[in-house]
Amino acid sequence: MKIYNYSEATQNLSTVLNRALKEEVIITRNDGSKFRLISIKENEKELQSPLENIKGIKTDITMDEILEAIKQG
Repeated sequence: MKIYNYSEATQNLSTVLNRALKEEVIITRNDGSKFRLISIKENEKELQSPLENIKGIKTDITMDEILEAIKQG
């Protein structure tokens, strides 16, 4: 993890972004606030639906019947 202050980050944005492709980057402000910069590419699994790999089931129930069951529940 690399830490940059705000001025360093703005002056070297390309370098900061390239580093964030490989590891987490922290940017700090003078007021003490901190920001975490991470690549979305490295964290795509976190952005995917947890239901993505669930297989469907075959049933004779209609969508209206499913919706009614949900409303009653």
